[in-house]
Amino acid sequence: MIGALTSGFMLGLALIGPIGPQNLYVIRAGLALPPVRVLVVILAATLCDALLITLGTAGAGAAVTEIPGMLGFLLAAGAAFLVYLGVKSLRARPPEMELPSEGGRGGATKLLTRQTVGVSLLNPHAILDTTVVIGATAAALGSGARLPFAVGAVGASFLWFLLIGFGANVFKSRMTPVVAQRIEVVSGIVLLLFAAKLGGDLLGELGLWGG
Repeated sequence: MIGALTSGFMLGLALIGPIGPQNLYVIRAGLALPPVRVLVVILAATLCDALLITLGTAGAGAAVTEIPGMLGFLLAAGAAFLVYLGVKSLRARPPEMELPSEGGRGGATKLLTRQTVGVSLLNPHAILDTTVVIGATAAALGSGARLPFAVGAVGASFLWFLLIGFGANVFKSRMTPVVAQRIEVVSGIVLLLFAAKLGGDLLGELGLWGG
């Protein structure tokens, strides 16, 4: 159980780490809004991730038990997608971070919340992350390990959003393009390591690795 929780947490951090639209909205909230409103945006992003993670874990797990060869397909697709994300992170340039308007704080909070939900649920990368990568990894686990794995992944999202949301205000002078670039590099390396892990699981599923 602890191992599954840790694996979910680590994979969740690797997937959520690369700077993208969702992270940028949370960072913008941290830079422009008071703490209570920042927390609203953080919770909205976390709940969206929790929904996608739950659907991905449950859906992929059910499909694998019913469709022959589905596990191998998901492992292959997940490994390929992780390689794509990892290489993209390693080659990424520092993103532009623009401060949102502070005018009309109540309206700005609602707008940022709606936008955060939008970039979380209408983002093809987010959907692929959960249904292909997290779903495939969870499907390879025993049924009793899938729940702690999902909890770990959701916990990683919540912790990450807390760090970048509130950290943006406290350490905004340090949240430079150079720091963002370093986050991309670390995330890319971790994603490639998880790709190798899924590749090993695929070889095991095909009987080409292990016992």
